[in-house]
Amino acid sequence: MPQLSRQLLSPAAAGPVALPSADLLNLPEKVLQFGTGVLLRGLPDYLIDKANRQGIFNGRIVVVKSTDGGDIDAFRRQDGLYTLGIRGIEDGREIVENVVCGAISRVLSAKSQWADILACAANPELTVVISNTTEVGIQLVSDDITQSPPQSFPGKLLAFLLARYHAFQGDKARGLVIVPTELIPDNGSKLESILLEQAHRNNLDAEFIDWLETANQVCNSLVDRIVPGRPDAATQTALETELGYHDELLTMSEVYTLWAIEGDARVKQVLSFEQADAGVVVQPDINLFRELKLRLLNGTHTLSCGLAFLAGLPTVREAMEDADLAGFIHNLMLGDLLPGIPYAVDEKVGQRFGMQVLDRFRNPAIEHRWLSISMNYTAKLQMRCVPTLLHYHRKLHAVPHYMALGFAAYLRFMRATRQEGGVWYGEANGQSYPIQDEKASYFADLWQRLEPAELTRTVLHNQPLWGHDLLLLPGFADCVTRYLEQLLELGAPATVAHALNRKPVAV
Repeated sequence: MPQLSRQLLSPAAAGPVALPSADLLNLPEKVLQFGTGVLLRGLPDYLIDKANRQGIFNGRIVVVKSTDGGDIDAFRRQDGLYTLGIRGIEDGREIVENVVCGAISRVLSAKSQWADILACAANPELTVVISNTTEVGIQLVSDDITQSPPQSFPGKLLAFLLARYHAFQGDKARGLVIVPTELIPDNGSKLESILLEQAHRNNLDAEFIDWLETANQVCNSLVDRIVPGRPDAATQTALETELGYHDELLTMSEVYTLWAIEGDARVKQVLSFEQADAGVVVQPDINLFRELKLRLLNGTHTLSCGLAFLAGLPTVREAMEDADLAGFIHNLMLGDLLPGIPYAVDEKVGQRFGMQVLDRFRNPAIEHRWLSISMNYTAKLQMRCVPTLLHYHRKLHAVPHYMALGFAAYLRFMRATRQEGGVWYGEANGQSYPIQDEKASYFADLWQRLEPAELTRTVLHNQPLWGHDLLLLPGFADCVTRYLEQLLELGAPATVAHALNRKPVAV
């Protein structure tokens, strides 16, 4: 079977895959990208390729990899080409697409090709820098930017910007738009502050520091797309047989895309690929997207994981195939969490986002396990759900019953029955499961001493745990207690059915 490469691209080769035309592979390099990971391949690189196909952005990507080896050799063998297999549900329809992305022009090793990377700074066509160096990549470390290369990602980027400053003699029109996609809050602001601190620590002159601050724009951004990456061996073999070629870089992703970028009119103009996909948004404030994702997607995951797992449904998809659990998730998200978001959200925008999340949960190509989602359960509840609960009460002066049931399921999930090797285990449906939470010992002690009603009140009253005394919310403790007692006596499926008013239950 032939391997994917430029030689393989021809009209005759076109099968169940969208191939890039020859002219797309000769576009100028406009983007410098730090990182080769699957998220970059599945979101920014794919979106730039999509824009190029529409004649909008018309630029390719030079990728910087920190070391030799790994997938850098595969990129070279395949001329930067890779297949993205897109699978999922959109507006209730199943989507199956295969695209050969041609946006990457070359991949350079910072370890052995640093001079080639710095040479890109003199390219007048270059306008954009993208990064995804994992969350630990945007850190301030002691770094000498005269090294070949500097140690850290911010150090490398600062050295590159200094080379560009010299190449264009401080021309402020040659500054870059820099968009980190690392999954940390205010990633752009944090990166910019590190760049400035590194510039001072390296004793760079005031004229360069002024150019760094005024000619370049470092944008906060939020990315959201599930990109599992390489499929399992059987899926890989089946897909390659269908495509008719071997692809070492074959990458799978869901349908949904979100890349929200905080920027002004200039940023919007430079990042013209925004026009190619509704999932790319450039605007001055992206907090709306952060809140929607945190409260509706992450919050729903957190308040559903214990309940679905206790109901014997190990994955998100299986929960969505169960009528009662799917009803609970729908009502929780759109009935309780949406009105409780502590941020001004247009109801139609929130409803649309929520329906997209539900489509994502139904995706048959992605297996999200509730037990994995339950890791750090307590901390996730505190961060993702407590602010929503408090705002719901302030706004509506009522008890959000689906949130109360989710909270009760959390308390039931945290009931440990044994400890082994330093790990607490609970039991459900005749099987044990690990409680992967730093508060597991705290809950093990409470369950040994207290009845459900007292346990509920003790936990809700624990202000250091939640940052608030949740007993002060009228009716919430009673509602949580009622659901917890039902979970203990009747089990999760019957309790969910009762909550949906599908079956009368007496306790």
